[in-house]
Amino acid sequence: KGGRKQSDIYIHFDKVEDTPDFKRRRVKCKFCERNLKQDPKRMAKHLSKNCPNIPVQVKIDMEKEAEGKISNGTVGGVKYENLLPFNFKSLIQRWLDEDIPSFDVGGFVVGDKEEVAELYMKRSGTLAGCPFFEQVFTLLNCRVEWFSSDGQSWEISDKKKTIARVTGSCNNILAGERTALNVLSRCSGVATSANSTLKKKIECGWKGTVAGTRKTTPGFRLVEKYGLVVGGAATHRYDLSQMVMLKDNHIKSAGSVSDAVSKAKQMAGFSTKIEVEAGSYSTALSAAEAGADIVMLDNFHPNELKDTAKKLKDCFPAILIEASGGITDGTIVEYMSQYVDIISLGSLTQGYTCIDFSLKII
Repeated sequence: KGGRKQSDIYIHFDKVEDTPDFKRRRVKCKFCERNLKQDPKRMAKHLSKNCPNIPVQVKIDMEKEAEGKISNGTVGGVKYENLLPFNFKSLIQRWLDEDIPSFDVGGFVVGDKEEVAELYMKRSGTLAGCPFFEQVFTLLNCRVEWFSSDGQSWEISDKKKTIARVTGSCNNILAGERTALNVLSRCSGVATSANSTLKKKIECGWKGTVAGTRKTTPGFRLVEKYGLVVGGAATHRYDLSQMVMLKDNHIKSAGSVSDAVSKAKQMAGFSTKIEVEAGSYSTALSAAEAGADIVMLDNFHPNELKDTAKKLKDCFPAILIEASGGITDGTIVEYMSQYVDIISLGSLTQGYTCIDFSLKII
């Protein structure tokens, strides 16, 4: 009574044995294929603590539900593709036009006979970019059947993991192969990096937000920002217009922090947050006093950052404190503090390692 509904847990398991004796019934986890007793408590514990392949979003939703932040009591079921704007399809069409500007002699060689190809994941990581991959082949009149979904992490050892199956004319499958794999490998690389930082956040019990930055690849921002979300990180501001960020050059040109914030407030209005980059406590204090919503402590040593963040929070409890500058996956834990609300890493979209995939005709 008042606990988790059984149906919320059961959607992540398949039945193995359905005997009349309830105590002898067994189920199999859909994410890691481990067998265990059909006991809701054990199943919930397995998902929250023991399953190595549980999608990040499912784990996050379970934590939020435990904190009472999910009103409908559901777990998982996130469709990340609903985030995407309708024009992402035209973006993919441009990629195909770039890759096939003229004759496709290789496509002529294989012809238009129907073939089936399987998508293999060959390196451990978090899958992301399925809508982009699928749209490539939709535009080429092929069908995609998925065996995994965005946000699902896989440990790949000696064997490659079958992720999807593509059916269509051979020339069209091969025409879309490289474009689709390029997008999927990069988007999954971003998601994997984001997922790594999220795991560290969960392990440390830090309640703040890990975010990317605007350091994205021109023309590829939508994919990289999508990868951040799937991996469990925040996008930060999506573009230059989404939030006002006043950096050192803005302040120098405006004359002072207070003048820069004042002018920004006049134009931005009440609905847009204003963030100020600060390289010292004095600049951060001036930003808070001028009415900035967020103060970014840039390139601070971890201990200095924590002390500065505490001083600011003591005087301005409502202000958000962001840590940024030179922070990596290996050092992020050093910056986690109860006085720090956001930690942003440019490396999430600027220094990520692509995940290796291949598409093979079977």
